[in-house]
Amino acid sequence: MTFRQRPGDTVSDTRVFAASRRLRSLLALMTSSDYHGGMKRVGVAALKARLSEYLRIVRRGGTVVVLDRDTPIARIVPAAAGPERLEVRPPAKDRPPLHELVLPSGRPLGVDVVAILREERQADR
Repeated sequence: MTFRQRPGDTVSDTRVFAASRRLRSLLALMTSSDYHGGMKRVGVAALKARLSEYLRIVRRGGTVVVLDRDTPIARIVPAAAGPERLEVRPPAKDRPPLHELVLPSGRPLGVDVVAILREERQADR
């Protein structure tokens, strides 16, 4: 890489500038890459237009970052491998059966809710 030396810069200033530029480019690469390589960055409109294409990338293990006016708003990543179905576990031994649970009593409202609902329904007819 060739770096332009500014008037008044010493050789060590030029080396520091070159090292800092390399570090910035390395950081940019690290923040725009993931384990599988570069993350795809796509705007909302392009994502809507070619959703299947981007889902194929994700299915292969890639990551897609969704941008709204150059601002990242979402990341689409592959789904974590896990059980396909919901696992139903038996209740704990120290818990009572559902039919024996005591529900908390409702707060008194001071109004007849059923009457209010009837009024609203009659007004709509």
